[in-house]
Amino acid sequence: MQRTHLRPARLKAFRKELPFHLMLLPAVILVFIYMYVPLGGLIIAFQKFIPAKGLFGEQKWVGLDNFIYLYRLPGAISALRNTVIIAFYKIILHLIIPITVSILLSEIKSDPFRRTAQTLIYLPHFLSWIIMGGILIDILSPTDGIVNRFLGLFGVGPYFFLGSNDTFRFTIIFTDVWKEFGFNTIVYLAAITNIDPNQYEAATIDGANRFQRMIYVTLPNMRMIIVLMMVLSLGNVLNAGFDQVFNLYSKQVYETGDILDTFIYRIGLIDAQFGVATAMGMFKSVVSTLFISISYYCAYRFADYRIF
Repeated sequence: MQRTHLRPARLKAFRKELPFHLMLLPAVILVFIYMYVPLGGLIIAFQKFIPAKGLFGEQKWVGLDNFIYLYRLPGAISALRNTVIIAFYKIILHLIIPITVSILLSEIKSDPFRRTAQTLIYLPHFLSWIIMGGILIDILSPTDGIVNRFLGLFGVGPYFFLGSNDTFRFTIIFTDVWKEFGFNTIVYLAAITNIDPNQYEAATIDGANRFQRMIYVTLPNMRMIIVLMMVLSLGNVLNAGFDQVFNLYSKQVYETGDILDTFIYRIGLIDAQFGVATAMGMFKSVVSTLFISISYYCAYRFADYRIF
């Protein structure tokens, strides 16, 4: 009797949710076509792939030779090291700076000033790295760039920010954070607006000043969204930003600026070593998946937070 009673209820719930499933169906189909179907191409990582024979042609199987070749290839380990270093600092700064800025913005009492400040820090996000790259090349030019002209007033420089291994990595990290931190504050500002005002009133009555309210009220209430953003960002530990690096780097800075994505681009599309490039991409995907899995576990284990 209980099973018979449950079936109409489930059928009714399914009919109620059917329009939402149909609404999601096109997106699911697109994700399947463009994200899952291409996974079949990973077979190239274990072949000596010749494009003329096609994906389903009689390709020569080489097993793990492509991965072994990558390990011995000059520049591969350097690209991996640069990727991890650049991505690590980007992840840390993309957490700290947006959180700090969002808290400071929430403390501004003047609505016109706060809206103006938010608009100004959001704007760089909407510029592509092609446009931003051209702007940065002009701004950071060692001869005519405004940054070096300003430093020259104090007898410092000039520095070749985009052509020196000493400064390129720092420039990549700083410019990426500058471009994206404003847009990232939206999530944290939304979390701050959902905090119960009574908590601030109670803290004020207890004698807490503005700084103490930020530490003991604002930050604890943002804990869950901070954990969520941190967990999601760990999946990008091997994504140092292809668009940015590709538009700003040169051969002079391969030592500190070449990352896995640009390395794969040169090996695969320029040198036409498709099997080797696919092997590197597969390695990157596996490591990223591993980091995502570990971060999900840590979020649940130490913060009692589940994303799914």
